[in-house]
Amino acid sequence: MSRRSALPFVLAAASLLTSCREARVGHYRVPKETPPPAATAPATDMASTAVPTGDGQLTWTAPAAWIAKAPGAMRKGSYAIRNEAGEADLSITAFPGDTGGLLANLNRWRGQIGLAPLAPAELEANLDHLDANGLHFEIVDFAGTANGAPARILGAVLNRPGETWFFKLMGPAATVAGEKPAFAAFLQTVKAP
Repeated sequence: MSRRSALPFVLAAASLLTSCREARVGHYRVPKETPPPAATAPATDMASTAVPTGDGQLTWTAPAAWIAKAPGAMRKGSYAIRNEAGEADLSITAFPGDTGGLLANLNRWRGQIGLAPLAPAELEANLDHLDANGLHFEIVDFAGTANGAPARILGAVLNRPGETWFFKLMGPAATVAGEKPAFAAFLQTVKAP
């Protein structure tokens, strides 16, 4: 056998010998990374401060006791509301169009506190209305349970040309009940340019 003809056999044998090792599991220790601290919005006195939405569409004035939180990606506004009964969350969001319609959105809220969906014929009986500053709000007050405890949602839906705004106060039933007058007064401050 010549050198040239033996070369492929030698290479194949070397390849087989080096590639037929048993696989081993390796263990490595990597130091834990510390996540950066989350940004928090400072608590401010909002009693006399109109809050623009950033896009020039709506402004409002929140009660002084409500604690402003960073709005976030989906929220135009966000507040922590605390009283002796606990803490509730107010979210203000806006979406293009009618987002599936009033009934679908209210039923989504109802599901969040363990309530059955409303039938279309039941919708109007569950709505209150508020007109303020040339705006018309559809108002709801739902009581149910969340995480095994009594919970409540006070909500307002505002349809504007090409978009729908949602104002949802959700939390322990007693906390939300105590804030009902402040929520209604807050909605009276919402203004369009």
